[in-house]
Amino acid sequence: MTLYPIESGNFKLDGGAMFGVVPKSIWQRTNPADANNMIDMAARCLLIEDGNRLTLIDTGMGNKQSDKFFGYYYLWGNHDLDTSLKKAGFHRDDITDVFMTHLHFDHCGGSVQWNKDRTGYEPAFKNAKFWTNKDHWDWAVKPNAREKASFLPENIKPMEESGQLNFIDNNGDSYERSVEMGFDILYVDGHTDKQMIPHITYQGKTLVFAADLLPTTGHIPLPYVMGYDTRPLLTLDEKETFLETAVDQEYYIMLEHDAHHEICTLQHTEKGVRLKDTFTFDEVFK
Repeated sequence: MTLYPIESGNFKLDGGAMFGVVPKSIWQRTNPADANNMIDMAARCLLIEDGNRLTLIDTGMGNKQSDKFFGYYYLWGNHDLDTSLKKAGFHRDDITDVFMTHLHFDHCGGSVQWNKDRTGYEPAFKNAKFWTNKDHWDWAVKPNAREKASFLPENIKPMEESGQLNFIDNNGDSYERSVEMGFDILYVDGHTDKQMIPHITYQGKTLVFAADLLPTTGHIPLPYVMGYDTRPLLTLDEKETFLETAVDQEYYIMLEHDAHHEICTLQHTEKGVRLKDTFTFDEVFK
């Protein structure tokens, strides 16, 4: 098995929305805002090469939305999915599986693209199976008013219409081995229903792809919960359990949305669980 970090792009989001009830005077120490109160964000993905199987975890925003849509997110930097895949030695047609932690547009938008005539949409990975879970799929295709702007039909329905959509079996446990994917999955419901957090054993270490359970290193303190979370009090419980386990099990946490830190580790302190170290991917996995 070989793992590759895949950078699909950078954008910005409102800092207040990203930190909920935490005052700006506190969160801007770790995540400084620009004149528009926007903070730097990444759309970092993970590629798993395992024999003949090539699995991409999340796909970023993609490029099919309108200029007006992208204007809300202040795209910046030079990263894009195809360039990053090429740097790793692959093409999108090589991808056999696309695993989506959840179906918010910044995590699955790159899974679908315009067709050649720009008259409709098609899967952006023509040879891949697309993986989600049934509970989250049902949640996404009939969205609540709070998440409707994040669950975009053009990102979701083409996967089903193509016949490439697949559901991961879940026995109802919050943490279990996925037979389909070959790695462990933590299911969490605070941010959105049945978000999936991959836990991958690699080179003797446990790498956790944190998705929106822990967006950036600035979100490590327990009360630092996104305003986007549908059940923030549940996030607190899920996050506390995860942070404690991450320290005790010495997890290496891959940060999907931290534009300036790829991987971090955690430690116990008098103030609770806090950041221990940050690393580039290559510093941990050589």
